[in-house]
Order: sequence, then C-alpha cells, then structure tokens
Amino acid sequence: MMKRIEAIEAVAQEAEAQGALLIGNIGSPSRELYAVHDSPANFYMLGSMGLASSIGLGLALARPDRRIMALDGDGAVLMNLGTLATIADQAPENYLLVILDNGCYGSTGCQPTCTCQKADLAEIAKGAGIADVKTATTPEELRMAVRGTGAVVARVEVGNAEVPVIDLTPQEIRDRFMDGCARPSP
Repeated sequence: MMKRIEAIEAVAQEAEAQGALLIGNIGSPSRELYAVHDSPANFYMLGSMGLASSIGLGLALARPDRRIMALDGDGAVLMNLGTLATIADQAPENYLLVILDNGCYGSTGCQPTCTCQKADLAEIAKGAGIADVKTATTPEELRMAVRGTGAVVARVEVGNAEVPVIDLTPQEIRDRFMDGCARPSP
C-alpha cells in the first residue's frame, strides 16, 4: 500500500500532465500537495471539511473547457456523502474525484473512520450512481486510474508526512488559483 503523500504526488503529476485544476482536501493532504507539487493550478482547502469534492464539481460544471480533479479524504467524503449522488447526477466528463482512503481522520489525530471496518467508498460511490469507479493501491495503478472520469478510491497508509504548513494566506491561495483558472489549458 502507498503512503498518502505518494498518492498525492502521483495525482499532482498527472493533473499537471493533463492541464487539470486540482482541488486539495483540508489539512494535511493540502499541506502534502503544497510540499510535493505547488502550482497556481492547485486550490488548497484550509477549512470546509467535506467540500473539496463539491467545490471540484462546481468548478467542473462552471468550466467545462478545463479538466478538474479533486482530492478528498475518506472522512471528508463520509461527512458529505450526498456529493457522490450529485456527482453521479451531473456526471461532467471533465471531472474526477480522487478519494484518499486511509481509514482515519488524518488531520485531527488519526481517529478511525468507518472505512477501516466495513464501509467501502468504492461500493458507496457505485451505489450513488457514479458510472466509473476505480480503486488503486499503488502509485502506478493510481496514475492509470486518474486518466478517467468519475471517482478513484486510493487506498493509502495511515499517517501524515512531515511537511511544513502552507505559507500562503487564504487570499493568496484564492488569487493564485483564480489566475490559474483563467489561464488556458495547456
């Protein structure tokens, strides 16, 4: 099984290769994304747990000319399960949700989520109606999976990488990302 930071790096590299805008989940995943692949095309969530998938969907609907990817955590998706049904209902061809499933709330102390027991987010996403749902356990599988649409559940190890905090203000993150959105897709 891969480390979350390895999964984030693989997704970020593919996002760049695809000219995608990338929404990062709150807390440690955004910090890890910033550390391994900072870009004006990345939006780093600093709050609003459970909404990276919804923000990504809204952006995909508003910008059908751009490829959009969202990184969300298992705890965040469990907090906002309705997003899976909405993603299925809207099914934009330019959108991919990547769920980083480490079986815990990684940013708040690694308390277990239901995915470390019986809940299977890939099956839940399929049940919500998302037509294309894949799982990945290695960086190579993940790189292949993120070339599609729908959702990918990346199974990752528990634990946060030791990375610095994001040294941008929320306004700087917003402004950089808006500039990144305005640029044409490469």
